[in-house]
Amino acid sequence: MKLYSGTQVFKFCALTAVIVFGVSIFTGRISSSANDDGVAAAREESGAVNEGLNPQNQAGAGEENSLGNPMIEGLEQNPAVIIPVSTGNTNYTQDEVQNINVYTACNEAVVNINTKVTSYDWFLEPYVQDGGSGSGSIIDKRGYILTNVHVIQGATKIYVSLFDGTQYEAEVIGQDLDSDLAVIKFDPPSGMELKTISFGDSGSLKVGQKVIAIGNPFGMERTMTTGIVSGLGRPIQNSNNRIIRNMIQTDASINPGNSGGPLLDTNGRMIGINTMIMSSSGSSSGVGFAVPSETAVRVVGDLIKYGKVNRGTIAARLVQNSRRIAQYAGLDIATGMLVSEVTRGGNAEAAGLKGGTEAAYYGNRSSVIYLGGDIITKVDDVEVKTLADYYSALESKRPGDVVTVVVRRGRRDVTLRVVL
Repeated sequence: MKLYSGTQVFKFCALTAVIVFGVSIFTGRISSSANDDGVAAAREESGAVNEGLNPQNQAGAGEENSLGNPMIEGLEQNPAVIIPVSTGNTNYTQDEVQNINVYTACNEAVVNINTKVTSYDWFLEPYVQDGGSGSGSIIDKRGYILTNVHVIQGATKIYVSLFDGTQYEAEVIGQDLDSDLAVIKFDPPSGMELKTISFGDSGSLKVGQKVIAIGNPFGMERTMTTGIVSGLGRPIQNSNNRIIRNMIQTDASINPGNSGGPLLDTNGRMIGINTMIMSSSGSSSGVGFAVPSETAVRVVGDLIKYGKVNRGTIAARLVQNSRRIAQYAGLDIATGMLVSEVTRGGNAEAAGLKGGTEAAYYGNRSSVIYLGGDIITKVDDVEVKTLADYYSALESKRPGDVVTVVVRRGRRDVTLRVVL
């Protein structure tokens, strides 16, 4: 057996320690370099994602920005805000962070709307009492707010409450029964910088996509609920007996007071306006409906500019067909819109639409309609059985548009091309 002196043992241990220390430093540098490369790549990828999610400002009517988001001419909105989709904070899941960031970016742009209405007592003396309540979205820094018609309908006074509790009186700029959308406005104090919500693209929505609703259910201000798009393209008849086409169906909880508030995507863009629920109890049962932003963009521009929506119409006097009329006139159908009279020299007359010739009292002795004319049964691809169907078919049409109209003439169908 070979023996070593104490000096030799000490030298051997020292050399071993130096070698181990050098190897650890070398491997540490390699690991650090790899991590730096990975972080840089992740940052580049995150930047690309955030750039794609960045909602842009809107500046032109009927146009789209580089991301395909709809824009309305003349709206003054806040600069684009990036909604991050992840964070280094391990206390929250990615989904939670997304919800928190959307709420942070948008909740101050959601207002609570309360109304006053005029009623009459037993002596027919007028008095003012509380009306309804709902929600709205600030869409312009000058104080323009988008909400539902039924939230402000019949109101003599309208008040909006902001996130900080301040309350202002608002006036109606315009309202549209066919879409149940209205624009109201209040005057913010000098120096107040309002937050706004931008419109998103409802045309690209998919069933299953996550959505977020912010509103004031039961008066509880700026409440947030989440859910998914559970259906698209729903034709729903509202409380004004108008059929709104292409409604967004969602299971996000929507209750009384949510009406008029925004339905948001995960980028904080308004892809719908919460309007109604389907429920036997009057409370949320997981089936809510929102007017798509595609409709809102088309309507809002006209409401701000003209106070109403300029839609195309058929230049004729129309009457809802019914079983009683069909039986009296010997018609083979009991639905559709009777053409009582056609405007002389109008586009409908030029297209060949025919009015009635046989006068008959309708409803009361002072109302006369003319039977024997055409019965409109379809406009473009929309079947027209009721007046609500007729309004729905023309909801997105403009004066000058050409529509294909199918009419029942005698006992056969005739197709016409009518300029609105």
